[in-house]
Amino acid sequence: MNRLPLDRQIHVISLLCEGNGIRSTERLTGVHRDTIMRLTQRVGDGCHRLHHARMRDLQPARLELDETWSCIRVKQKNIRPDHPVEYGDCYTWVGLDADKRTIVSYWVGKRSAEDAEAFVADLRHRVVNRPQIVTDAYQPYEPVLAKWFGGSADYVMLNKKAGNVPVVIRGRSDAGGLTTNHVERVNLTLRAHLRRCTRRTTAISKKKVAHQAAIALGVGFYNWCRVHETLRVTPAMEMGLTDHIWSIAELLREAEAAPPIEPIPPPPAAVFPRPGRRLFRIQVSRGRKMG
Repeated sequence: MNRLPLDRQIHVISLLCEGNGIRSTERLTGVHRDTIMRLTQRVGDGCHRLHHARMRDLQPARLELDETWSCIRVKQKNIRPDHPVEYGDCYTWVGLDADKRTIVSYWVGKRSAEDAEAFVADLRHRVVNRPQIVTDAYQPYEPVLAKWFGGSADYVMLNKKAGNVPVVIRGRSDAGGLTTNHVERVNLTLRAHLRRCTRRTTAISKKKVAHQAAIALGVGFYNWCRVHETLRVTPAMEMGLTDHIWSIAELLREAEAAPPIEPIPPPPAAVFPRPGRRLFRIQVSRGRKMG
């Protein structure tokens, strides 16, 4: 199979990750748009496998969850009965480490309870500590977080319509970190770097698989290659997953070598006693007199 030379692949991916669309990249590079789309699909799939393999056993102190809107083929108001289910509104669910600005987990789908559960299940298998989780008042979050995290997280829901009033659903809360501003800012960053996610654009995705690949490429570029203005390093460096800033060439190489994705296991069953705890036992002392 014929492939572009590496330097031209790097040029194409760099333009796509800086907010250019398929056709503008075609004009700037001279590479046909079909070749660009095939390259985006291949590299995006590799970035998805890379994220799945490397974002493991993390210990974020604070997680912020949010969803950002985009659409596939048409907007929801223009859906016809004969359109496939994937057409219309499409949301990218993002789980962000608020301190290290790392996208720990993401999911591309509808804004539904089923997709909320798939997103939280993926997030659960990347976190090994007890984080504080902050979300908006979207109701499906509460039952799926209870199912997958249980007592292993402190969960706070913000009621934005009432002026960001925090509601502690489970555990304790950190009064200084109850916000979703950081993940909302990351949503803006993804919109700026991915032409498909820009509001009021004509460069919308035509297929869900292409949209998923583009999102995976954007997340990979954000975590491993883009230097955060506040951190002065990439989020992956701040998380301790690498010791240097990745180039686009290194991202391509690591994405190609990423292993296949394994299915997510079901949530762990409740165990009593919890790890690290001992059952209470009554001890009776003999040989002593009362009084």
